[in-house]
Amino acid sequence: MENTIKNTLLTIFALGVLYQIKAQDTQRWSLAQNGGIQWQVKGNDSHMDHVEMSGFYISSIVHYGVENGLLKQYVQLVFPMLRTIPNDTHASLSHSIDIKDLPEITINGLPLVEHPTVFSLRGILGYRSKIDGGLEIRHQLFPSVDEPIFIDKAQITNKTKAPVKIEIPDIHISHLTEKDKGVSGSYLIEVVSNKKGSYTLRPGETLEYALVYSGRQIKVEQSYVSPDYELNKREELIDRTFNNLVFESPDAVLDREFAFAKLRAVESIYRTKGGLMHGPGGGSYYAAIWANDQAEYANPFFPYLGNLAGNESAINSFRHFARFMNDDYKAIPSSIIAEGTDYWNGAGDRGDMAMIAYGASRFALAYGKKNTARELWPLIEWCLEYCRRKVNQDGVVSSDSDELEGRFPAGDANLNTSCLYYDALLSASYLGTELGIEQEQIATYKKQAVEIKNAIESFFGATIQGYKTYRYYKGNIVLRAWICTPLAMNIFARSQGTIDALFSDKLWTKDGLASESGSTTFWDRATLYALRGVFAAGETKRALDFLQYYSERRLLGEHVPYPVEAYPEGNQRHLSAESALYCRVITEGLWGIRPVGFNEFSFSPKLPNDWNFMALKNIRAFNKDFSIEVKRDGNNLFVRVFNKEQTFLSTSMKMNETLKCRLL
Repeated sequence: MENTIKNTLLTIFALGVLYQIKAQDTQRWSLAQNGGIQWQVKGNDSHMDHVEMSGFYISSIVHYGVENGLLKQYVQLVFPMLRTIPNDTHASLSHSIDIKDLPEITINGLPLVEHPTVFSLRGILGYRSKIDGGLEIRHQLFPSVDEPIFIDKAQITNKTKAPVKIEIPDIHISHLTEKDKGVSGSYLIEVVSNKKGSYTLRPGETLEYALVYSGRQIKVEQSYVSPDYELNKREELIDRTFNNLVFESPDAVLDREFAFAKLRAVESIYRTKGGLMHGPGGGSYYAAIWANDQAEYANPFFPYLGNLAGNESAINSFRHFARFMNDDYKAIPSSIIAEGTDYWNGAGDRGDMAMIAYGASRFALAYGKKNTARELWPLIEWCLEYCRRKVNQDGVVSSDSDELEGRFPAGDANLNTSCLYYDALLSASYLGTELGIEQEQIATYKKQAVEIKNAIESFFGATIQGYKTYRYYKGNIVLRAWICTPLAMNIFARSQGTIDALFSDKLWTKDGLASESGSTTFWDRATLYALRGVFAAGETKRALDFLQYYSERRLLGEHVPYPVEAYPEGNQRHLSAESALYCRVITEGLWGIRPVGFNEFSFSPKLPNDWNFMALKNIRAFNKDFSIEVKRDGNNLFVRVFNKEQTFLSTSMKMNETLKCRLL
């Protein structure tokens, strides 16, 4: 009884903190009817934001907004395959261009001055402005899907009752890089307009033009660019992504943020000389892969969305890691960089082999193709054996650091690595069964999983700052955000104390979890792991309250529309893998989906008390296209798994019950 009262009071306190934070926030953006979001600019607003959008050969970070009601906008262009010297992790050619430095378009002889009235986002940054003299201009800014090109497509409409004269100058500016600073010599960055000259615009008429930003090797000729064609390709990618793996619920904000996160997760893939590589982005991380961002965070998600490039980039990343397997069991590098031609291992072993084994086994099961699984199996075996050899006298896995790479202490053995190893062993046992691996080896994996789970409790289990939770490493005496990892791996022995600690004022901030109690640093990846884990633990209401707050802040707040990396480091960059983690809060947290075979999964939908239904439609995993619907049925839930051809499962279940579904 005493514990129940204590937990209730903690919940009330945590929610009080949450709603106090929420009340202080403003929602600058709102949901738009076209499935996007919009910001209605007020009077003399002054606000700037930045959003990243990517394609196979380019990434663009557009800084946009208003200052005293006037437009401000510049774009940082990144060309991942135009490599600079030294050809390291950050050697993608980058260049920023401010619109105020471009030749001026004039209206009746006066410079075109924009007063934005509305900004919009749905995979394309749009804005509409009033122009002095009664005209209106609309912009659509986006990168090409498959060319090193960024486009600002504009339309000027005459809203007056008299003709106006528009003069578009010969806009052709260029920047030539120094030959000795490029792997392939000099690179040429250009901005050109597809129209120039004088135009008379009668009342009601519209003039279209486009600014084309590009980058290439100096010896390569620029081919013709059709702005409309590039726009259509971008819109096709957006629509296809929005229409696969569709989350439907009574909460429009969650549905919308899920749709946005899918796009950010799959657009940040680059066609390198080493094959397709999913990259974090953020102006720094391209044409390279990491054991955490790609293998652990993004790759297990891609099969559910069914994006061809996403799945291929996942397989390709594991191929690159597999290149570094060796008989001496020296660690695989944390990152393969420079289009696959080099590697980075500056933080030593961060638990990377546990990350790779975890991600590869989950991906192979959900992808559902035996030939691919057979290709990945030796890498999974090798990584598990590496981890086994790293198990110390306390029964947990030792490593040099963790995914934070020394930013915060991690000791000689951290909680994250051992939890990932535990889950990887379970997934490997499922995968090995599907592949017909000897039962003795599978039994060994299961035994090792039990042993590491027990060691996690005995070694890491502790009371920290008054909460029955986990220490992150030996000697750790303050709460850490990554105490959430056991929950995400379905280890619930200390779930109550851990959840109370996560949502306490010692860790929870207005931007989610602080990395460490008393710190102002936050990383969204830990917050997203925590929300997924709290759902998995069955604390649906608490998880939903905080997920709703987080989603509204990220989608409709001051910096939109995607999950971010960190702050103060990186200035809240829209790194891609964090968006994949957001999607997994829904698929693996709220829905509890776990692959257990090539055509089989377990799931435990957590329908919130205030909801009567939710659905996950057009799931593309397990070599199928299928949907799951859950509806309230008295005190139970009615669940249906189906597609156009057949119903795979139709049954009533209890709350927090776990079901299995075989897609045959």
